Amino acid sequence: MEHITLLIGIVIVTALVFDFTNGFHDTANAMATTISTGALKPKAAVAMSAALNLLGAFLSVEVAKTISGGIIDESAGIRPEVIFAGLVGAIVWNLVTWLAGLPSSSSHALFGGLIGATLVSVGASGVHGGAVVMKVLIPAVAAPIVAGLASTAATRLTYRLARNRAEEDTAKGYRAGQIASAALVSLAHGTNDAQKTMGVITLALITGGVVAPHADPPLWVIASAGLAIALGTYLGGWRIIRTMGKGITDIQPPQGFAAQTGAAATILASSHLGFALSTTQVCSGAVMGSGLGRKGGVVRWSTAGRMAAAWCLTLPAAGLVAAGAALLADQGDWGIAAVAVLALAVCGAIWMASRRKPVDHTNVNEGPAAEPAGVVTTALQAVAPPPAGPVVAAVPAPAVAGAPLADPVGAAPVIADPVAAHPHETHDRRRAKAGSAAG
Repeated sequence: MEHITLLIGIVIVTALVFDFTNGFHDTANAMATTISTGALKPKAAVAMSAALNLLGAFLSVEVAKTISGGIIDESAGIRPEVIFAGLVGAIVWNLVTWLAGLPSSSSHALFGGLIGATLVSVGASGVHGGAVVMKVLIPAVAAPIVAGLASTAATRLTYRLARNRAEEDTAKGYRAGQIASAALVSLAHGTNDAQKTMGVITLALITGGVVAPHADPPLWVIASAGLAIALGTYLGGWRIIRTMGKGITDIQPPQGFAAQTGAAATILASSHLGFALSTTQVCSGAVMGSGLGRKGGVVRWSTAGRMAAAWCLTLPAAGLVAAGAALLADQGDWGIAAVAVLALAVCGAIWMASRRKPVDHTNVNEGPAAEPAGVVTTALQAVAPPPAGPVVAAVPAPAVAGAPLADPVGAAPVIADPVAAHPHETHDRRRAKAGSAAG
């Protein structure tokens, strides 16, 4: 076995940087609904999620094996610079979607980056097409649908079970349930997403001859990947938390509990099967399902449409960036240095742009402007109209001399007649007062 070279060291550091961006990009998956409903304070929520992401990284290595020996053919001449280029493509796309506040898939950004760089440097023989279809594309389509259906059913069941109880009586219990389900999602996220970086680092070690082919990730790889994603999670991707918690639908505690439970079950099942699915797509699908499951709930389809567009673009966009980086990195040491400098410049520019309108834990719950009802929303409301509230009379009570008009919305009293308000004033005095007011 060879020692770790400078290039492999650069690849490892870059992989951990990607893991860090994965952490703050995907914090919303576990904590957006918990924060938006007030079940946990923002800083406490991300701290809990970070700790459980770290713990989850040690629970399984099945997804890491899918990355290191499933999608990319490690024996097809894959070199460390190819992996480096793939990681650059994934990091750049992660930061672009973070700036836009879109919960896109960090997993698919990584897959797209690795596939794009491999196609340019090695050719189609370096990519296992069957594994891409079975373990990436099919789960990408199925996972949000499954999670959304599960969340819709769970939300309907939750409201049905509590239909005879006052909302204030059940809200506290549901918030406690949200904390537990959010913890489960964070643990599941660690078992799935942290392993992707482990798989990339293990792939780099295999291509450099440091570890044997098909080897499990070494312990130091597991620990470093877990720490990187936990640190990113603690810093919090507040822009995406705002979109997930407030931009898709208005989430009530029962919905948050149902959405997180459905998402956690889907993620844990996929981790057990070795499916490297997108936790972002699962959690976004679950949030949309919770909006559809609540009677009178509304999904903001414009936001959902932007998210779906980002999901479709993630694989090819990250692949194109990685392909360009691979072409440059193949030129030798100067090409690798140029890729690193360009990547740092792009990341710095994105960070500077984000400072113009910062989003942090102090303003994360400021929701978006109300979206006008579209065709889909109107149709859904016709099928499941919102619960009827108390009817407020719109006809004011008859005014009597000296009394204000009744105001149905509780605004300041409106005087019916300024003359009737002061019946004992003389005509000349009223005229004098009106003249002084006009002056």
